[in-house]
Amino acid sequence: MIWRKAVMTSATLSLNRSARGISGAVLSTLPLLIIGGLMYAAFFVKWEPQIAMLQAPAIERRDVFYGVATPSPSVAWAVGYYGKIVRSDDGGKTWTIQPNKALAHLQAISAWDDKRAVAVGNAGTVIVTSDGGASWHEVQVPRSDVANKLLQVRAYPGGVAWAVGEVGAVLLTRDFGETWTRAMPEKDQAWNDVFFLGEDGWMVGEFGQMLRTRDGGASWAPMASPVKSSLMSVQFRDAQHGVAVGLSGVVLVTADGGASWKQAPRVTVEHLNGVVWDGARWLAVGDKGVRVEGTADGGSWKGGRISEQDLSWRTQIVKSGERFFLAGANLAVIDDGRLSIYGRE
Repeated sequence: MIWRKAVMTSATLSLNRSARGISGAVLSTLPLLIIGGLMYAAFFVKWEPQIAMLQAPAIERRDVFYGVATPSPSVAWAVGYYGKIVRSDDGGKTWTIQPNKALAHLQAISAWDDKRAVAVGNAGTVIVTSDGGASWHEVQVPRSDVANKLLQVRAYPGGVAWAVGEVGAVLLTRDFGETWTRAMPEKDQAWNDVFFLGEDGWMVGEFGQMLRTRDGGASWAPMASPVKSSLMSVQFRDAQHGVAVGLSGVVLVTADGGASWKQAPRVTVEHLNGVVWDGARWLAVGDKGVRVEGTADGGSWKGGRISEQDLSWRTQIVKSGERFFLAGANLAVIDDGRLSIYGRE
C-alpha cells in the first residue's frame, strides 16, 4: 500500500509538472498567436463596412420657396432657392424633388395644366416643362444689359404666358414658353405683377406704377395711382373689381376695371406681397406672418396673423380646393384653418 501510494504520488507530480509545462508553453506563445492573427486580418481580410444611406426629405427646414402653382386640387408645384422645384400629386400630403439644371433662384411658377408649366427667376432664367416636371429645360429670352431678374409669371389658356421683372421687363409667349418676345421697351423701373381676365389685363410695379390693357396686351395705358410706394401684387375677381397690395400695408381697390383706384384704410404697416380672391373674400399676405382680409367689394378690411406662433414672411397665397398654399420663408398650407409648415415635422 505504501509503495502504491508512493507510485501514485510520483505519477501525480509528474503529470502536474507536464501540465505546468504545457500551460507555460501556451502562455508564452499566446502573444505571438494574437499578433499573427491581427497581421493576417490586416493583410488578408477585406473589410466591407456597412453604411446606412439616409435620404434627405424633399422639403428641408432651410428651404425658401418664392412661388407656388396649383393647376388642379391634387397637383401643386413650388419653386425657390437655387432652382429647387418640388411637386405634390396628392394635394400637398407628400412632395418630390424634380430635376433642374438651372441653379438660379426661381421667383415664380405658373402652370397651364398638370403637365405644362413655366418658372422664372434671377438672371433672366426661364424654364419650362411639358411632362409634369419629369424634365425641365431652360429657354432663351430677351435680355437687358442692366439687370434681368424676372419676378412674376402667369400662364393663360392657349399657351400664353406673361412674365415681368426688373428694368421694365414685360415678356410674352404664345407657345407654352418655348419662345418669348419683349412686349414693352425697357425702363428704369421694375414690374412686380401682371394679371389677366380674358382680354383685360393689369400690371403693377415700383413707385406705385400701374398699367391697363383692353386688347390682350397689344397696347397698355397708365392708370392713376394714389400711392408712390411699390405695389407687389394685383388680382381681379371680375372685369370691374380688383385689388392691388404693396409695401407698408398699402391696399388699393377699384370697382371700375382700374379706371380709378381708392386706397383702403391701412390695417397693418407690414409689407403685403401677395393677394388672392378666394371666391368669397380677398386675402393678402406679407411680412412677419401678417394676413389681411377684405370683403368682396373691398370696402372693409381687417388685419391679423396667419398664426400667432409663426412670423414667417410670405410672398404668395394660392387657393387649391379647400386649402391655401403659402410661399415665402418656407412652404406651408392652411387646411381647415390650421397652418402647417412643410419640413418642420
